Amino acid sequence: MKDEILGRGYTDGETIVRQGEAGDCMYVIQKGQVEVVQESAGKEVRLAVLADGDFFGEMALFERELRSTTVRALGEARVLTVDKRIFLQRVHEDPGIAYRMLQKMSHRVRDTNAQITRLRGNTTIRPPIQARPEDQSRAAGPA
Repeated sequence: MKDEILGRGYTDGETIVRQGEAGDCMYVIQKGQVEVVQESAGKEVRLAVLADGDFFGEMALFERELRSTTVRALGEARVLTVDKRIFLQRVHEDPGIAYRMLQKMSHRVRDTNAQITRLRGNTTIRPPIQARPEDQSRAAGPA
């Protein structure tokens, strides 16, 4: 049986996960696109658009926190649900899955850091900390 048969179809604008809900699974986009949005101060901010092969909601596999974003279909989308048991089984079968997932998560953190830096306009960057003379003498050891 192909994964495509296992996935669920979503229509344009249909919510897949909602910010603030409890989650216990992640999702893999089999076909189509989804948008990831976060509500803050009564406004929605689009954080990302994800497409075929991308995943979201993975944090629910590692920690019991509420969903931090809402994810909705952009047009027609087919999405596969992966719970913790299935995820661990697949990682056991192919450890490379975990490595590729960590690569993607690392890339997301790096992108987020770059966005934060751009939004701040580099106004909060501090000059490097200078070593104090007494610290330098201690590092040199006894004379």
